[in-house]
Amino acid sequence: MKPRDFTFDQTTDDLFKTVLSLRDIKECEKFFRDVMTESELQAVSERFLVAKLLHTTNLSYRQINEKTGVSTATITRISQWMKAGMGGYKLMLDRNFKNKS
Repeated sequence: MKPRDFTFDQTTDDLFKTVLSLRDIKECEKFFRDVMTESELQAVSERFLVAKLLHTTNLSYRQINEKTGVSTATITRISQWMKAGMGGYKLMLDRNFKNKS
């Protein structure tokens, strides 16, 4: 699975600059809660948890499913993006969670 062609533009750049300007967890909570619905925030958080588990443990997809409730289809998709995406998951996981599960 390869990332779909997506054109980053001034609007996405402005969003990313805004995220980079957030100073702490509280500011992040306020911003992301206003920008995303509860369902979107939950989904993104769950995806990141699955990526962390894939990166830092030897759990099977079924074990991750049992631990998180995330479907094995979604876990498979996240794993594929980690291998063939733009490298964003790997960058952040290496930086923040290597061997810290």
